[in-house]
Amino acid sequence: MKGSVRQKYSELTEDDIRAIAGKKDQFISKLQERYGMSREQAQRDLETFVQGLHVSEAQHAHAGGNTRD
Repeated sequence: MKGSVRQKYSELTEDDIRAIAGKKDQFISKLQERYGMSREQAQRDLETFVQGLHVSEAQHAHAGGNTRD
């Protein structure tokens, strides 16, 4: 997941990512700080990003299951 975060949010530093360490509020604060987003924008952006990760993981798992057939 760390690689996906770096790819999507390239303005976040390695220190930012370490400080976030899975803490949603910290992540939102860093998005506000680095990207000049409102809190609401940062929350929506993060939710969309996380939903995309879940969809991608589900598709990957499903595709992996099909290769065994």
